[in-house]
Amino acid sequence: MISSGPIEDRLAIRELVDSYNDAVMRFDGEAWAANWRDDATWCLGGNDVTGKDNFFPVWEGAMANFSFVGFFASAGPMTIDGDKAHATWYQQEFLHQKDGVKRNVTGQYEDDYVKVDGRWYFQRREYNVLNTEEY
Repeated sequence: MISSGPIEDRLAIRELVDSYNDAVMRFDGEAWAANWRDDATWCLGGNDVTGKDNFFPVWEGAMANFSFVGFFASAGPMTIDGDKAHATWYQQEFLHQKDGVKRNVTGQYEDDYVKVDGRWYFQRREYNVLNTEEY
């Protein structure tokens, strides 16, 4: 088995990632932001931005460029340690830009989570592109 910790927590974290992906696909910024702690850090391409109020506008700006986003996660290892956890996710993205460019991107998230009042949140998400194809 590649993961450890209570199955209930692993399922709740999986649902957190599913909620995140669903919000991306629906362009729902409020739902996307609800998955994060206010003091979380979002890391994209070596740029770390801390504080949801600081990185939410980055997400909004990026999403404004797309007419369609397909966003699907596959679980890697997940480790639960009390109210903290870490997991790896492999992400498949199908991106249709408003300028007509289409891209398929495969990426990897390294996530840290925190459980507050019985609910899991992203505390840190680091994304790295593994492969991209444009057509």
